[in-house]
Amino acid sequence: MTSSPALDDAVAAIAGRRPLLVASDYDGVLARLRDDPAAAVPEPGVAEVLARLAAVEGVTVALVSGRGADDLRRTSGLSGPFRWIGSHGAEYDGPLVGELAGRRDELARRLEPLVAGTPGARLEVKPVGVAVHVRQVADRERAAALLAEARQHADSSLTMKPGKDVLEMAVTDADKGSALRRLVVDLGAAAAVYLGDDVTDEDGFRALGPDDVTVKVGAGDTAARFRVAGLADAVALLGKLADRLV
Repeated sequence: MTSSPALDDAVAAIAGRRPLLVASDYDGVLARLRDDPAAAVPEPGVAEVLARLAAVEGVTVALVSGRGADDLRRTSGLSGPFRWIGSHGAEYDGPLVGELAGRRDELARRLEPLVAGTPGARLEVKPVGVAVHVRQVADRERAAALLAEARQHADSSLTMKPGKDVLEMAVTDADKGSALRRLVVDLGAAAAVYLGDDVTDEDGFRALGPDDVTVKVGAGDTAARFRVAGLADAVALLGKLADRLV
């Protein structure tokens, strides 16, 4: 990872390029991780800095989340001329319908009794898949075992998206990287910024170019060019970018 001065230099260099895509994961970057996902409200200053960025001509702000797009809008309470990319990139042009939706629902039916047998575990039916959450499972060995068992119950056609105390199984192969590449093409973006904290954000980091600004929030191995320590640093970084936009 490069140093903070190098990150500042990279932000200064990219600030003058247009069109510019500024994209970020939500949970763990703009909102603190919560045991109850519905309680994950934005950190102080997030709404203001995103509004500042989006108000600049030639700058597009995108929220790229594992949450469904409707859930992201509802939970965040954010509003503005943002691009809302949900379900790890699968919700780009609208919700899942037809045969894929049926496969998702059948997967949920298979996993429901398995998850119900572990106190604290939660099954979430998402727009393009199913997620098994174990953040609130007190027995950590049992939590790990449940995720392994859930994986065994899934068929080979599903796309596995492991995260922090969660395993999501999607019925499409879309990921945050493919969504970011698509956004760059659709916008004709000359440059992009992407902030993320989790395993699924690595697809986004790898998808962007060597001159783009990719930032890992928190600890862990990463393909991102830069790293910041936590959420407050991520918000401050976006503020620095907003200050430099001309």
